[in-house]
Amino acid sequence: MSLFSQARKQQQKKPSPRQAAVERNTPAIGENRIDQLARHFKARLLRETDLEKLTKMPSSELRVTLDRLIGRYLADEQVVITQQDRNKLISRIIDESVGYGPLEPLLEDEEITEIVVNGPYEVFYEKNGQLHKTDIQFRDEEALRHVIDRIVAPIGRRIDVSSPMVDARLPDGSRVNAVIPPISLKGSLVSIRKFRKEPIQMEDLISFGSLTSDMGQFLTSLVKAKLNVIISGGTGSGKTTLLNALACFIPENERIVTIEDMAELRIPHGHVAGMEARPANVEGRGEVTIRQLVRNSLRMRPDRIIVGEVRGAEAFDMLQAMNTGHEGSITTVHANSPNDALSRLEGMVMMSGMDLPSEIIRQYIIGAIDWIVQIGRLPDGQRKMLAVSEMREKEDGSVKLVDIFRFEQTNVSEDGKVEGFFTPTGELPSCLNRLKAYGVGVDPNIFRPNSGRVKP
Repeated sequence: MSLFSQARKQQQKKPSPRQAAVERNTPAIGENRIDQLARHFKARLLRETDLEKLTKMPSSELRVTLDRLIGRYLADEQVVITQQDRNKLISRIIDESVGYGPLEPLLEDEEITEIVVNGPYEVFYEKNGQLHKTDIQFRDEEALRHVIDRIVAPIGRRIDVSSPMVDARLPDGSRVNAVIPPISLKGSLVSIRKFRKEPIQMEDLISFGSLTSDMGQFLTSLVKAKLNVIISGGTGSGKTTLLNALACFIPENERIVTIEDMAELRIPHGHVAGMEARPANVEGRGEVTIRQLVRNSLRMRPDRIIVGEVRGAEAFDMLQAMNTGHEGSITTVHANSPNDALSRLEGMVMMSGMDLPSEIIRQYIIGAIDWIVQIGRLPDGQRKMLAVSEMREKEDGSVKLVDIFRFEQTNVSEDGKVEGFFTPTGELPSCLNRLKAYGVGVDPNIFRPNSGRVKP
């Protein structure tokens, strides 16, 4: 739990009988008045105390100290408010000093998966795959910018007119993107992709109806048998979540090197070496790209290389690694179908500056990738595994993608819920002997169409 959350939850002393009598005759004040008092007393704290030192106090002391100071200020200025309003006032000062202001309640709600801020007066959140507008507002653009600065400063990132876009993360790993004017047209924009305290496991995905137990068993067998897997999907479809869940099945005696643009993966494994890309500094120097990290990872004795997402020239180096003995590697790519994923990979290899004919690029892809797992977010917010496809080579050397499992959409109910079922296609994977050789064989009956018509 964060410092400001702990501080807010500290037990408050009960008011004395005299205080209670005063409260009964004291009307509650509105949110605007609380905002005014918060700004006023925060300014006084800045003048008369070392607020930075205060905010570094243990959570057990912070609220008690602020309660004492604010109580003195209220008495000095003869301001009478209820204990409930006083608690709100102190929480507001804590949130604005060491927290994230009006976003705090949304960040603490574990059911919320995404928070979107469109300027200081429009705040949305996503829950169960659906966006909802809140009545939460920032005081003004300056207050919103203050929260953005509080997010990016601890990790050494910057955001200003010369660099108006930034990617960052919260202490709990949640991913943040911010854009400020003049790039954004009606105030600063913030998107926060939240992550659960405990990473989602394969069992969770099955219970959510994202895939079937047979599909989950098969995918974990692919990982254990060191087959190379590409996870393909659109924005917010759950690519990183699935990647993290699959990586949990890598044997403990193997060394994993993870490479990410922004560190998100939380793999409960005994031997994980994580690396994160870095943007250029104020002088335009010091940038470390995903491609540089992929190249460097080959010198780190990896058993598995996991790249959070390939989106550029690093695709060529990743394919090379998969082709040169680093089996069992996993990465993700933005694409709407397995075929689209292949086309995107081919285009990204061309971006590497290697003057290779398309035939050679396809050979690289065929030799490197064994499986493409396509996932997607349906219109009603559900996240489903849409296809599990095997890469095969035709006699003429071209690529053939064969679906082994797929999700068949059948209807949309009156309340907008997408209906459908998971089913094997009847095709047998060509890797069954390999799975058996690695001791992770699966029952061939799970690939019979009639056996797998499972309604999620």
